[in-house]
Amino acid sequence: MSNDAITLLEAVNLAMARAMEDDPDVVLLGEDIGTNGGVFRATAGLKDRFGERRVIDTPLAETMIAGLAVGMATQGIRPVAEIQFMGFIFPAFEHLVAHAARMRHRTRSRLSCPMVLRAPFGGGIHAPEHHSESTEALLAHIPGLRVVVPSSPARAYGLLLAAIRSDDPVIFLEPKRIYRASKTLIEDNGEALPLDSCFTLREGTDITLISWGAMVSETLAAADALAEEGISCEVIDVACLNPMDHATLLASVSKTGRCVIVHEAPHHGGLGAEIAATLSEQILTRLQAPPRRVTGHDTVMPYYRNEMLYLPDTDDIIIAVRETMEYAG
Repeated sequence: MSNDAITLLEAVNLAMARAMEDDPDVVLLGEDIGTNGGVFRATAGLKDRFGERRVIDTPLAETMIAGLAVGMATQGIRPVAEIQFMGFIFPAFEHLVAHAARMRHRTRSRLSCPMVLRAPFGGGIHAPEHHSESTEALLAHIPGLRVVVPSSPARAYGLLLAAIRSDDPVIFLEPKRIYRASKTLIEDNGEALPLDSCFTLREGTDITLISWGAMVSETLAAADALAEEGISCEVIDVACLNPMDHATLLASVSKTGRCVIVHEAPHHGGLGAEIAATLSEQILTRLQAPPRRVTGHDTVMPYYRNEMLYLPDTDDIIIAVRETMEYAG
């Protein structure tokens, strides 16, 4: 049992190894995940440790990967499939939406679909076209699919373990911009984290900052800077986008009266709008200002020279908080 400081990427690897060690029905599949350890090396060393029957290299065929995972899951296997980049996930939608998400309903609980589909997502690594999308709202809109996004090594380890052990299909989106951004001490104790809870990362009294994935880093940095101005920010990592822990969000914003929601996905139709609508519907009279969103733009993610202009930054969040604090109705 190790207790080392590791990156988010290493925590993903550690969780998969732990799950495979604990349960012989857990198998991995995806493009180049075996011999090469995956495009980001998330599965490095696992083929040597567990063998090619449990760490399976597939052809470059996302439709086949998703379909194979659904079939395995209905027959008692717990597949963990990798899509190399979220931008390549669309050929898999037929199996995810029409089959994985509906399996328990369709069979009146005779079958379940305990599969995990992992995909690196988001911008910020100078990747080419189709490699930097943040389309989590498309997936979170589908009843029956759990959608999970870690924002730290500890949450990557605990949430991925929970995803693999879940009897529901889980889309596990890994923010690749922070794959190697920091290290955290992780005890490989096999303890999972809840799949339907937000995480309050910082207590505050003046305003609630809500985010997930890589943008949690900028959100926490903004909270630190705003504290020097005397603004006390509560910071919440949503982590589980479907089903979403509305109770924690409502309780926090009821306390502070204000909120700013931060995500790098496009503004229109993003999950920030869903959160803002829920707050407005349920605690309107407790709001001291309208919910504010800080997001990416309603454009295709630009090429690498301009991608940092697309992504929200700490200054964008600070400005939004200041304006929300000044709102006087």
